[in-house]
Amino acid sequence: MRSPRTSADPQSILMKRFLQQLLASLARAALRRYRPAIIGITGSVGKTSAKEAIFTVLKARYRARRSEKNYNTEIGVPLAILGIRHRGRNIFAWFGALTAAAARFFMPWRDFPEVLILEMGADRPGDIRYLASLARPEIGVITAIGEVPVHVEFFSGPGALAREKSELIASLPPTGCAVLNYDDAAVRGIAGCTRARVLWYGFGDGAGVRIRDYELRIKPEGRAGIRFRIEHGGSAALVELWNTLGRQQALAAAAAAAVGIALDIPLSETASALERYEAPPGRLKPLRGNKQTLILDDTYNASPAATAAALEVLAQFPATRRIAVLGDMLELGSYTEAAHRKVGEQVLAIADVFIAVGERMKFAMAEVTSQKDKDSRRIERSNIFWFPTAEEAARKLEELLRPGDVT
Repeated sequence: MRSPRTSADPQSILMKRFLQQLLASLARAALRRYRPAIIGITGSVGKTSAKEAIFTVLKARYRARRSEKNYNTEIGVPLAILGIRHRGRNIFAWFGALTAAAARFFMPWRDFPEVLILEMGADRPGDIRYLASLARPEIGVITAIGEVPVHVEFFSGPGALAREKSELIASLPPTGCAVLNYDDAAVRGIAGCTRARVLWYGFGDGAGVRIRDYELRIKPEGRAGIRFRIEHGGSAALVELWNTLGRQQALAAAAAAAVGIALDIPLSETASALERYEAPPGRLKPLRGNKQTLILDDTYNASPAATAAALEVLAQFPATRRIAVLGDMLELGSYTEAAHRKVGEQVLAIADVFIAVGERMKFAMAEVTSQKDKDSRRIERSNIFWFPTAEEAARKLEELLRPGDVT
């Protein structure tokens, strides 16, 4: 989870601005000298999975580099361009790293990438425009914005956030390509912001790069994954992703296929490369738990869309009991209560045990405990719990687990 910006002392602010300007200058110089193809990725959810899937496909053909971790800010993007790790507050480490980077300009930088895959985040208005001007992309990918957008504290509403994301594709040249998620209504609404070619991907009928025949795969030994077909222009390829779950991961693979198409990579080559793709840690990863149980680990930066996708997968798994352990969804602004209550409705429909964690998740718990419709599915009150911290919830989960549970 990206931390919100907070106030800092004037000296720290000056140091950060100096570092930002220096990194930006070095990054621009490197881009002018080596002229790599740049792929920019933004969205409220799904950026990192799409970035990793795209990198998996492109590194099979090109010398490619992608943003590490969540290097998607005014400091993180130049670090990704230069191949430098963040040095925290260590001034001497920064001095050494920046000196080494500057020295590279006096000799051939033989391993500089042919393709840069850069995640671009937006905390405040103007962030995407700045990042796209720093590293102007030839291909722009927008993953999803969602019905309930995240990271909205500094935006007037979902429309303002969508406009911010649209700055990425507005920056594309007419010869470029916008790779857009057809299944997201907010993304469809901003497609007119670009002069570039548009490649739609998704499950919907209007997607040119379309996902079909999606299914969850569970092998007898417990190995799990997804399988689906990707179709485009009369061609099709079967994709199998193991240790990776959820429709959102199929969308990440389809985004990678669309980028491949923009670069004239055949679908068959993309499908072959994706055999080596796994979802990043914390993005709905199946893990073996204690007492012969299965854990669906979706602990990275929960959002309404990601939580709904995780619950959908939980509902599909054969299980003795389905246990939903859910923590607060942050950075939702005025949507906080409604989004958490919606999660409560989803939990009520599929879970046998519910463990809520955090103040915001009390709204979900209220929906589960109210169980207004007497004819609807119910969760026994003895199987509904709330805890203020993840540590307390983990202890309760360990106590409750039985063989065959999925959580």
